[in-house]
This record gives sequence, structure tokens and C-alpha cells, in this order.
Amino acid sequence: MADPTNHNQAGEVAPSTVDKQAPSVAEEHAPSTDSPEATDIPTANAPDPKAANPEDNPNAAKPAAVPPKREKPAAAAKAAKGEKPAAADDATEEKPAAAKAAKKEKAPAVENKPFVEFIEQDYLPALQKAIAQKGVQDLQVSFAKQKVPITGFESAEECWQIIGSWSEIGKRQFNLYFPEEDIQGKKGFSCNEGKKPSTFESFLIDERKITLDLLVYGLVQRLDGQKWLGRN
Repeated sequence: MADPTNHNQAGEVAPSTVDKQAPSVAEEHAPSTDSPEATDIPTANAPDPKAANPEDNPNAAKPAAVPPKREKPAAAAKAAKGEKPAAADDATEEKPAAAKAAKKEKAPAVENKPFVEFIEQDYLPALQKAIAQKGVQDLQVSFAKQKVPITGFESAEECWQIIGSWSEIGKRQFNLYFPEEDIQGKKGFSCNEGKKPSTFESFLIDERKITLDLLVYGLVQRLDGQKWLGRN
């Protein structure tokens, strides 16, 4: 029996699987002759798109474009008209408000002035005006530190006094005493008609806080009670 012959002995060439596969692989990955086209065949020289600098590597991935920030309709409208935003408007409104608040601050009370300054600058002018409104036109008022002119009053010390007189100069006279040189401290009163006073009485002892108006009102009321004012 004759031995079977193989392809080589018969002069035939066995088909190669590579030849059968090569055309399809080559055709699949081969670039087009009509226009250049990138392929997905990896190469050793191609840089990593994520790691490469976009300026140097055209294949580098470009960052996604950031959409422009939208302004609120009201703010955009104000910006188009050249108006300031609300925050700036509030800031400008606060400045006049702060200035008004500063103007509304109360000035220091006249009663807080030094004792002598308060009597001379505020109390005496107010007292003269109040007594003149009661019909006394020839009032003479002085402010001095002297002894208390009361018969039997044992005191060698001097104290500040307001001395007022009118009606034929000296016929009617009153004295307002400040032994403590403080309008909030103890005060006394005396009066006489043509002779030395014989009594010394307390003045405004029940008031918790003495003010300019109260000092004026208290003395006018005391003189009115003496029937020295008006048509008395």
C-alpha cells in the first residue's frame, strides 16, 4: 500500500492562516487614502492625552468649557443702567442714618456743669426772666459767698447765696442758700422786708433730682406764697 503524500510532496502549498487574517486586519486599521484619519492602533510614541500639555500636544484632552456665570435679572438690569447693586445702596443709606443718630445725641445737661458756672450762666438769667414775667421789673440779683444773715443763726462759715431784692431796692429781699455748693445737696431759704430775716427754712428737700426748671419754679412759688409777686 502506497504512503499518503503531504502537501509539500505534492507540490502544493498549505494555506496560511496569517494570509487569510492579514487582509482583514490591515483593511480594518489601514488609513483611508482619501483623507487622513486617526486610528485606534496603539503606538509607543503617542503621548498620554491626559498627562500631556495641551499647548505642546495636539492630542491632549482639552478641558471642558466653563459656562459664563449668569447674573440675576434685577442685578443685571441695574448693571446695564449703571446703577449700584443693592448692597452699595444700603451702605450709602447707612451713612446718612449714622449722621442723624449722631445729631440726635443729647447734649450734656446744664445741671452737670460746675456749681458756680451753672448758677451764673443758667440759673440767674432764668430766674430773673421768670420773676419779671410775674410783674417785677426792678429785681436786683447777686451771687456771693458770705455768712448767713439770720438772727441767732450760729455759723461762722460762709456759703454760696443768691440774694434778690426789689421794690424800692432792699425793701423786699430773699436769700437762697447752698451750704454744700451742690444743687443736689441741702438748700435753704429766708426772706425779709426791711430787716434781717429771723427764720431759716429748708428748700426743695423732697425732690429726688433737682433741675434748672425745678429750681426756678420752686423759688417763684415760694415768693408767690409770700404774696410778693403779681398784684399781691
